[in-house]
Amino acid sequence: MARRGRLPLQEPVDGMSPHSSQRDPRLDALTRREREVLELVGMGLTNRQIARRLGISERTAAVHVSNVIAKLGVGNRVEAARIDRRDNG
Repeated sequence: MARRGRLPLQEPVDGMSPHSSQRDPRLDALTRREREVLELVGMGLTNRQIARRLGISERTAAVHVSNVIAKLGVGNRVEAARIDRRDNG
């Protein structure tokens, strides 16, 4: 299914499965607020919905999402959400 959707597959590191319980160290670079935003991104919320939920401006929500994407080193919010989902089950 991942190949059909042209999603990159994570290669196992040191023989470990990509579904192992080891925490992704990139998540440690996120602030508390960025982790909140990432969780909401993972729920499929838009920047506008995130802003309303957190009581911040839509522009601030967009900046948080951009920071999360940059800190995780991914190309988009779907990839960021996948990292969070893999880490949190």
